[in-house]
Amino acid sequence: MTRLARAIEQHDLPAVEKIAQSRLDKAFQVLIGTLLSARTQDATTDAASARLFAAAPTPERMAALGAGEIEHLIYPVSFYRNKARHVKATALAILERFGGRVPATMEELLTLPGVGRKTANLVLILAFGSRENICVDTHVHRIANRLGWVRTRTPEETEQALYRVAARRWWPDINLYLVVWGQNVCRPVRPRCAACVVSRLCPRVGVSQPASGAEPSVRRREAQGTLRPAPLGTPPRSARRASASTRSR
Repeated sequence: MTRLARAIEQHDLPAVEKIAQSRLDKAFQVLIGTLLSARTQDATTDAASARLFAAAPTPERMAALGAGEIEHLIYPVSFYRNKARHVKATALAILERFGGRVPATMEELLTLPGVGRKTANLVLILAFGSRENICVDTHVHRIANRLGWVRTRTPEETEQALYRVAARRWWPDINLYLVVWGQNVCRPVRPRCAACVVSRLCPRVGVSQPASGAEPSVRRREAQGTLRPAPLGTPPRSARRASASTRSR
């Protein structure tokens, strides 16, 4: 995790992380952005979220939109029709049942339309600064098994297993680190093992055909000794973000 903390600095943040850093009504927009992001590339999620929040940045204004309007704003995210219905229904539920504020507990979040444990955990981490949650999506599930941390069949099983085996201090960072690494290096098919800063620590469980060779820039930095892990005790970007979020509350 310490090596990944340094390595991910050269890559873009995931779309929902950008929303968490840039939006004033953080909890609501992180929630909606996470709903839009499922099975959708980050660039598409980023653009769709920007269009949607420009038209309706609050639960009140979102609830006032018709489902067709939301569909038009979020297209071409995957399953945009279903997501439009969930977005509108979630905005209404927040207004009617939670006084216009996004609930801050797992139990309450799971009552919202379209919200599962992945979404709820990410909202608790990014919007409320929780240090007690692990968000597991397909990247985290795949890489945690590939690294040999867990042996699980579903993301839900992976979440519970990670609570048992991962050091608590890393819980809120696991999603950010493994998602960024999964998008750029530890890909589902032909992962770039030669370009990976944790390759020597990885048993490569289930990897049959890694990509051949590292990128020239990576090989050059390794040869020069400039591709190093962060010093122990140096807080990564996400830890600084979570600490600042906690202080602001």
